[in-house]
Amino acid sequence: MMPRTPFSRTALDEQRSKLGLPPYDGPDEPAPLRRAALDTVLAARARCTAPDRPVLTGAVRYLLDRLAERAPGRSVEVRIPPHAAVQCVDGPHHTRGTPPNVVEMDAATWIALATGQVSWDNASTAGMITASGQRADLSPYLPIPLD
Repeated sequence: MMPRTPFSRTALDEQRSKLGLPPYDGPDEPAPLRRAALDTVLAARARCTAPDRPVLTGAVRYLLDRLAERAPGRSVEVRIPPHAAVQCVDGPHHTRGTPPNVVEMDAATWIALATGQVSWDNASTAGMITASGQRADLSPYLPIPLD
């Protein structure tokens, strides 16, 4: 098993350098760094290059945070293993064990859904999403507007 490298400005700048992009010049705060990670992941995809795992984690976290802002609540747990998970969507919430409403997918699918590159219906039909529970449909919240 490879050691886990945390997402950081250093990891972001290393990935950007590999892609021929200038170093990140924004603030050292989580939200702007994660937004830069998303931009970097999208640039890597445009070049048909796999993003480094720490940068991918930053991008996933950014989009999950935005989802939680758009759909506040704790009735649905969205999991993007091994990167991150978030609770969102208004309604009854769980306090122990496996929640009744769970959505899970890989990072590439999550980024494609959140950025509008694939629709919820198409991803569901293709088996790219595992969703259980009455509230486990995120289509009203996707794609996520990027500021």
